[in-house]
Order: sequence, then structure tokens, then C-alpha cells
Amino acid sequence: MSYNWKEQREKKAFLALEDGSVFRGYSVGADVDREGEVVFNTGLSGYQEIISDPSYAGQFVTMTYTEAGNYGVSPADMESRQLFLNGFIAHEFNQPSSWRSAEPLDAFLKRQGVPALAGIDTRALTLKLRGSGTLKGFICASGSLSPEQGVQRAKAWAGLDNQDYAAKVSVDKPYQWDPDGKLTATWGIADSLPETEYNVVAYDFGVKWNILRSLRLQGFKVTVVPAKTTAAEVLAMRPDGVFFSNGPADPAAVTYAVEAARALLGKIPVMGICLGHQILGLACGAERFRLKFGHHGCNHPVKRLADDSVEITSQNHNFSLSSLPTCLELTHVNLNDNTVEGFKHKTEPMFAVQYHPEAAPGPHDPAYLFKEFSTLIRNA
Repeated sequence: MSYNWKEQREKKAFLALEDGSVFRGYSVGADVDREGEVVFNTGLSGYQEIISDPSYAGQFVTMTYTEAGNYGVSPADMESRQLFLNGFIAHEFNQPSSWRSAEPLDAFLKRQGVPALAGIDTRALTLKLRGSGTLKGFICASGSLSPEQGVQRAKAWAGLDNQDYAAKVSVDKPYQWDPDGKLTATWGIADSLPETEYNVVAYDFGVKWNILRSLRLQGFKVTVVPAKTTAAEVLAMRPDGVFFSNGPADPAAVTYAVEAARALLGKIPVMGICLGHQILGLACGAERFRLKFGHHGCNHPVKRLADDSVEITSQNHNFSLSSLPTCLELTHVNLNDNTVEGFKHKTEPMFAVQYHPEAAPGPHDPAYLFKEFSTLIRNA
């Protein structure tokens, strides 16, 4: 990684927020200007898994940990086919020092066309977001606009509320996940794979690859389908179960997915994660609301009500569910703010969680949920 000391001193690049705040830094990514919703992630590592999570589409990810790039980028750690986030912000970028590194982080961001800023006071930015809530922002990496113009661009941006970003990140046509097993077995988590026992259709609203790995490790043959696939099309494939994946933006905007979920409930076992959790909740009559600054990180405590145990979880969402209908039973609660983290249907084979049990980059506490999906299918 080369350093442009003159650019670092002058800090011509900047992040402008809709409230008029401006944070100056220097560009380490693509030389493009872009709008986005500014959020912060509290993970101490796993920046590659974070930036390759399609759920960050439309957002600028700010790392609260001060350094990024230390171990570079490895193709094995990708969570999707490309980067979908609108921008990346870290206090300091470092040269990679790892035998697994195939590319420096800054070069990877440039190649993917993602603007990124370093030299930002990320502590001050995080405190602002915690106090005021998530804000719309504008990254000026080119240095061609004034801060005042940047603030106006941030204000004028449509934002993510009522916007369907799931369709933007989803695949165009169905495919079978990892038919030869190489993407799962060689990832370092298994020497051999179990025989496939059940066929599962997974909706891709922005699915993370480690979710698909986790399903395959549980003995599922997984067929991934586009976000707008109808319930009739799914049932025609005669699966043993259906999975609703994670994804970006506002669940209220993916009305087609809510309709599909409503049509599938009661006909086939269903599991949902993150956006899939919200979609299934809305399909049953729950309501959604926007969190003040979202849940983004790898250290969120969740209480499992069945035995009062506590799981440390990975999370990435801006919206949550409220007013659960009587047909749903609350199963998991966030211990930071008491929001809904999981539920199951009282009469139909369906359950969902708001957090990420696939653990990429971690932790591994909730990995048991994929086995519960297998048990749900077997019992049904």
C-alpha cells in the first residue's frame, strides 16, 4: 500500500452529513463521489466479510475499531459475488501482513468501485450517530465539490426508507449452491460434507455465502432463487423447506416477498434470518419500525427465552419488528434494547431470528439454529 503524504495532510476528501457536519479525510478507495446512509459497525475484525455483506447496500460503513487492512483481502472470505455497500470509512488503513492476503484492502475497494475514506475521526462520527441517529451522507473522494455542496447532496438523497434494495442485490436466475462442495468443504470448516438429505429453496434478498455454507453443512441441497420468485414457483420445485435470507434496506418495500411468505406459511417448513425474519413477521401481521442507529456488529447479546441462556451474536439491520401478532411466540430478545430478535409460529412450522447465526466473521453461539431447521423439516 502506497502512501500519499501530501493528500493525507491536506485532507481534500470529506464526508458531509445531512445535519451540516463535515468530516475531513483522504481517499483510499475509488475516486468517485456517492451518497449513502452512514452507520457504524463495532466489529474488531472481519472487515472483508462486513463490506461484502449485501445487506450494506446503500450504506457507508464506519468501523469503530481504529485500523483496517491489516490482513488484506482473501477471495476465500468473500460473502457475496461483489461489493454492494456505497462506501467505507476507517480511521487508519494499514499495509497487509498475512500469508492469506491476496490483495491490499485499498486496492480491492478501488477495483470494486467503492469510495473509501481514511483519516476520519471515527470516534467523533460514531458518537454523533449514537446521539442523533442514522444520518444520510455524501462522500466526496474526488475533491471536486465543496463541503456545502456535499451537505446539499446528502440532504437531497432519497435515503433507504421505503426503498427496495433487495431486488438490486439479488441474483437474476436460480442456481444450485456449491454442487461440487468445493466452496464449503475447502473453506476450512469441514474436511468432508454430509450427504444431502433435504432440498431447500433459499430466497436471495442479499444472502451471505456463509449462510449457504451453513445450510450445506447441515445436509441441505440448496437452490438459490431471485428475490421476486413467487410462492407458486417455489412450490413447483417441490422443496422440503424454504429459507428467507438476509438483505438490505426497508422490509416494508419488499411487498412481493411478504406476499410470497404469506402464501408459503402452512404449506412447507420455513426459516428466516435478518430481512427474512422481518418479512415473515410482516406476513403474519407484525409491524416494523426504524431503529435509532441500527444494530451493526459482532457483539450483541441476545437472550433465548426457552432456557434464559445468552448468545453473543452478529447483527446488521436498521429496522426491527414490533406488535407481534398472537400467532407468533417471542423466542429471543435483544438485551441492549429489548427489541425482538426471534420468534416462531405457534401452529405452523416456521421460525426466524433477527441476527446472523452463520457467524461470518463470528461469533458461533447461534449456529445450532441450522440444525433446528433440519429438525423442523424432519418433524414436519
